Amino acid sequence: MSISYACQRCLQPLTLDESFNYLGEHILAELSLPIHSNPEVDLESQTNSLDHFVPPYKLSDSGNGANGFMLVVDDGEMESLSHKMRITADLFDTLACNSDIDHPLCDECTDSLLEMMEQQLKLTQHEYNDYNEYLKRLECDVSEPSISCLEKELDDLKSEEQRIVIELTALQSEEKSTLEAIKENEREYERLCNEEHRYWKEYTKHRRELMLTDDEHKSLECQLAHTQAHLEKLKKTNVFNATFHIWHSGHFGTINNFRLGRLPSAPVDWSEINAGWGQTALLLAALARKMNFVFHRYKLVPYGNHSYIEVLADHKELPLYGSGGFRFLWDTKFDSGMVAFLDCLQQFKEEVEKGDSGFCLPYRMDKGKIEDSATGNSYSIKIQFNSEEQWTKALKFLLTNLKWGLAWVSSQFSADGEDVTSINIVH
Repeated sequence: MSISYACQRCLQPLTLDESFNYLGEHILAELSLPIHSNPEVDLESQTNSLDHFVPPYKLSDSGNGANGFMLVVDDGEMESLSHKMRITADLFDTLACNSDIDHPLCDECTDSLLEMMEQQLKLTQHEYNDYNEYLKRLECDVSEPSISCLEKELDDLKSEEQRIVIELTALQSEEKSTLEAIKENEREYERLCNEEHRYWKEYTKHRRELMLTDDEHKSLECQLAHTQAHLEKLKKTNVFNATFHIWHSGHFGTINNFRLGRLPSAPVDWSEINAGWGQTALLLAALARKMNFVFHRYKLVPYGNHSYIEVLADHKELPLYGSGGFRFLWDTKFDSGMVAFLDCLQQFKEEVEKGDSGFCLPYRMDKGKIEDSATGNSYSIKIQFNSEEQWTKALKFLLTNLKWGLAWVSSQFSADGEDVTSINIVH
């Protein structure tokens, strides 16, 4: 049975020479001498001041049975192995304690270690030579400085010290002034920051008010533009044309969609005819009032579908409405009213011709009749002793003349001056 060891650097297994088993006391004493002197420090006495002290491990301690194993062999062989192991452990412990290198080592590790130690020895030798030369140079260059030079140097140093002290005092004063200026600037900075914050708040407030005012201004501009556009539209709008729309519907003349007249094939209700006469009376009265013209002998009284004409001389009312049905021969008030209305329209025409000699109506009117200049036929405005067709055509011509009068008044009092020739004649 043999004992195996491992290299403490490369951990390769080692085989020890048999000569290690027989080492004398003199050899062990020589090996126990220290390779280099180390300061003797008793670490065990200072264990209280250390956090944790781990004592060095010795191979010789592994054979006392306290490490958890023991060899079980024959008595003779046991004694021989124990003796060899103790000698080898003492040898390696002695070598490890006297150097910084753990033992045992293999041949390769020993050779590399020797090379490293030789290099270190060369470096140490060079350093020793350098220090030795410097020491010799210092010993040869020993000279004592003179007292006067030292005193002069001392005076210079004192003067320099005084100058530095004065400069230090000035710098301290300057530092104090600078610190006070810094504090003053910090206070001014804080004041300016507060003022800037207040100014920003005011700016934000005024900016908001400006935006609101700008929005309101734009809104007012839009309203003004809309109002101006509406005003321009109203200026261009002919009030009479917008209020009194005269047109035709087949054989009937219409004013505001109310038909005037009756036909056997189209018996118009008398309430519609009366409403149409009310609109007609209102239009002629409005045109006369616009021209500041007062009718002779008659006064128009627009009263809806019960409008009438007042005879100024007799204070008599001539109705512009009818009820239909059977009428007596002497019941001619409605006819008289329509004849009086035609007379008022003739007066309006003559008044216009006084200021505008070129003005003329498309249909001539005379004593309750309207003449068609194209055919030369005359149509009575009366309903009695007249056919419904002729009466309807007379009313249609009357509305056409009234439309021409409306166009002339509009051209005189409107801003753009509408030409009467642009008005369609209702046939």
